Amino acid sequence: MEHPGFFDRAGPFTLAEIAKAAGAQLPPGNDGTLQLTDLKPVTDAGPQHLTFVDNRKYLVHLPKCRAGACLVAPAFVTRLPPHIVPLVTPVAYRGFALAMQLFYADALRPKAARAGGQAAVDPTARLESGVEIEPGAIIGPEAEIGRGTRVAAGAVVGYRCTVGRDSYIGPGASVTHALLGNRVVIHAGVRIGQDGFGFAMGKHGHLKVPQIGRVIIQDDVEIGANTCIDRGALKDTVIGEGSKIDNLVQIGHNAVLGRHCVIVGQTGIAGSATLEDFVVMGGQSGVVGHTRIGQGAQIAGGSHVKDDAPPGSRLIGTPARPIKEWLRENMVLQRLAAQSKDGPTPAGNDDGRDDGA
Repeated sequence: MEHPGFFDRAGPFTLAEIAKAAGAQLPPGNDGTLQLTDLKPVTDAGPQHLTFVDNRKYLVHLPKCRAGACLVAPAFVTRLPPHIVPLVTPVAYRGFALAMQLFYADALRPKAARAGGQAAVDPTARLESGVEIEPGAIIGPEAEIGRGTRVAAGAVVGYRCTVGRDSYIGPGASVTHALLGNRVVIHAGVRIGQDGFGFAMGKHGHLKVPQIGRVIIQDDVEIGANTCIDRGALKDTVIGEGSKIDNLVQIGHNAVLGRHCVIVGQTGIAGSATLEDFVVMGGQSGVVGHTRIGQGAQIAGGSHVKDDAPPGSRLIGTPARPIKEWLRENMVLQRLAAQSKDGPTPAGNDDGRDDGA
């Protein structure tokens, strides 16, 4: 059965209502009566959906986009296919944030448990036999937990979350807006499913963008203490089967990790980054948003990747580059430093005597 989602959607709304809420302009001659039911990314939108484009990187998807309407900056209007109604706004991302607030008003204050509820386990939650709930743990409405799973003291499994079988949710951890597989280990203090860091920046202030996606954690994943994994904005944040994540890691909204990745402590993975299978990231490394790291790539500790990395690459440094290239650069620098150290001293004082000797 398809998951019902975590947020209540309002609407449908007419183009005129959406344009007014988003501060956008309808094209001349359009009466604004077309009704739209939801917002979707440019790659997933259908005829009843609103989408937006504010990044040139996504213009390549427009020819195949099926959206009914698109929030778009004036510079990109001519790139829209004729079947998509342009809602023109100087700052498309801000218009998108306002439209999101129209459709998903409750996403700015999401619920985890029943307000005023007295039971630690909500009566609508569904727990299989053999589930263990320690004192102080909270299981929210319509949550589902599989047999053999233990939820430790003070942990929260929020509204409509699912946890598979033989899993472990550590003390003080919170799981919201998330679907977890079997044999998942969540250590103490982990935060899964909180808001992604989404703001439409502007000279008059920064407008919060509702985050309505989920976190999907597949089987046999282990997540270290105090790691944070943000839920997606429109799409899902995904942690692939068998991946192992250390303590104090930050994974941003819409990030996708493949199977059996290894992420060492204090690493940061920015929003919408994609790591293919078996990627390894050393401690205190980082990946810029909207980048792809190919299968089996290895990122050295303290390195920061700003561009796509091919499969099997070994990268080091800031900005990260192939390790052989980095080694050559360092050898050259070492030679230059040695020449500077052993080179001639300033004229007139090369023998240690003063000029009158």
